[in-house]
Amino acid sequence: MKIGIDIGGSHIAIGIVDETGRIIEKIEKRLTSIEKQNIKKSIEEIITTNVHQYMERYDIESVGIGAPGWTENGVMIKSGKLEINNYPIIETLQEKINLPIKIKNDAKCAAMAENKYGCLRDYSRSLFLTLGTGIGGAVFYDNKLLNGGKKPGYEIGHMVIQKDGIPCNCGRKGCFEKYASMKTLKNNLRNMLGLDETSRGEQLLDIIRKNKPENENYEIVENTVQNYITNLSIGIENLINIFEPEIIGIGGSFVYFEDVLLPKLKEKIVRKDIPIEAAILGNDAGIIGATLI
Repeated sequence: MKIGIDIGGSHIAIGIVDETGRIIEKIEKRLTSIEKQNIKKSIEEIITTNVHQYMERYDIESVGIGAPGWTENGVMIKSGKLEINNYPIIETLQEKINLPIKIKNDAKCAAMAENKYGCLRDYSRSLFLTLGTGIGGAVFYDNKLLNGGKKPGYEIGHMVIQKDGIPCNCGRKGCFEKYASMKTLKNNLRNMLGLDETSRGEQLLDIIRKNKPENENYEIVENTVQNYITNLSIGIENLINIFEPEIIGIGGSFVYFEDVLLPKLKEKIVRKDIPIEAAILGNDAGIIGATLI
C-alpha cells in the first residue's frame, strides 16, 4: 500500500492506494482561513497526523505528494496559490515520518493517474488539464510525460489569452487561469448573482442546472457560463494547435460540473475530431497519481 496526498489551493486530500490504483480509504480536509495564515504548519500537521494514523492500520510502503506550483528536489520552490516559496517540505516531513517521501506538481500527478488508469490510457499522445483554483497541465508523447527540465514546464495556466488582461500572481497579465479556472467561474457567478463566498460549488452547480429562460437571472447565469466556455475554448484550441493531441482530458473540480459544462465546451471547440473527456478518476486522480511518482 502507498499513501497519496493531493495538496490543493483550498484543501488537502490523503488516501491509501493499492497496487491496482484503487483508493482503499481517504480523507479530505478543507483549509480554513486561519489555517491558510500559517499554511506550512497546517500542511505539516494535517499530513503528519493522518499518515501516522494510516501507518497504524496499514503496511505502508511510501508516501507521494502532489503539490501546486514548481517543485524540485523535495522543495516547493514556488506555489502562487498557497503563497509558498522555497519550502523544504520533504526534509521537514521526513523528520516526523519514517517512510520514503516524494513530491511532484499536482497537475502532473493527476495526469499520470489518468494516463495509467483513466481517460488517457488508450492513447499515446495526449493533453491533460486540471481546472480548479488555477489551471495545471501535462503533455504525454509516445506515452511518456514531457518534462520541462529544471523548471516545471508546460505551465499552460500561464499562457496569455488576453493582452493587458487581469493581473496574475505569476507577474503577468491575462493568463489563461485568470479566465478559465473553476475558481474564476464560481467567483464570477457569485459576483453577478450577489452571493457571498459561503455559497459552495454545489449551490452554484444547482443554479446552472436549473437555469431556465423563465428564471429571473437566466441571462446573467447563461452569459456568465458562456463567457467562461469561450475563454476555456480559446486556451484549449491554442493547445490543440501546438501539441496536436489524440485526446484531451480535463480534471480538477471541473468534473463535478461535467454535465453542464462539457457539452457546451465540445460545441464551442472547432476541432471536432479530437475527443475531450472528463477525468474518469475525478478529483481522486491527484491522490492516485502521487503514488506513481
